[in-house]
Amino acid sequence: MESGEAVRSYRDLVAWKKAIELVTEIYRSTESFPRHETYGLTGQLRRAAVSVPSNIAEGQGRLSRGEFKQFLGHARGSLFELDSQILIARNLGYLDDDRANLLLGRIHEVGRILNGLLTSLEKPRDFTNH
Repeated sequence: MESGEAVRSYRDLVAWKKAIELVTEIYRSTESFPRHETYGLTGQLRRAAVSVPSNIAEGQGRLSRGEFKQFLGHARGSLFELDSQILIARNLGYLDDDRANLLLGRIHEVGRILNGLLTSLEKPRDFTNH
């Protein structure tokens, strides 16, 4: 699927690896958020971030391409949530412009990789090499 190599596990997917890095960055970036946001924006950001690699992993474990694509769609939706939430956090002064831009760049990178993965799933399978 990616780089012409067989994917044995979701852990082999570049999209999953980049999404895990994004989760780590989100957690680190929200540590300094105000305490009163623990169950608000902090929790929302963290849940949306965790949802991205979780949906990639769950989808890859499904039995059909259609199900995999559906879960990748859920992961994309969570990225859009994250994008909006980062802008809100920046507007509230919880993130400075540099940190917000770094996170937005990572979100967009994962989005591009997910879009590529979705596109690759649209192509007919090549059984001639198996």
